[in-house]
Amino acid sequence: MADIFHDFPISVPVDRVYEAVSAPAVLDQWWTKRSSGEPVEGSEYQLWFGPEYDWRATVSRAVPGKNFELTLGTSDPDWAGTVVGFDLTPADGVTQVRFYHTGWPKQNEHYRISCYCWAMYLRVLKRHLEHGETVPYERRLDV
Repeated sequence: MADIFHDFPISVPVDRVYEAVSAPAVLDQWWTKRSSGEPVEGSEYQLWFGPEYDWRATVSRAVPGKNFELTLGTSDPDWAGTVVGFDLTPADGVTQVRFYHTGWPKQNEHYRISCYCWAMYLRVLKRHLEHGETVPYERRLDV
């Protein structure tokens, strides 16, 4: 199995970061094209990236201000059963983010592309929270 990890600070309070990684309206600002769901353990999220990418995930952990995690269900075969999560640690108005996407079946081409995509999406998340930037969905991997 293969895993993806990214650790980085975001210069905003932890409650704002938690909302950004768990609230569908904010997920749509940096990751998804359209999403829905409730940040409560056991609830289902719809993660829509386009007509061919209408995915589902289950909230496997939701501790406000600390952790949020989704286990992918209906998705690309490489993503099915993988876990996307955020561990958050506050410190003087800055939030340390420990991102993980674990359980990849193998280090194939899709895994390598996703390593890059996550870095780009997480940069959009950071810029959105710190500077209020909004990037159209179609351009998020180009900024």
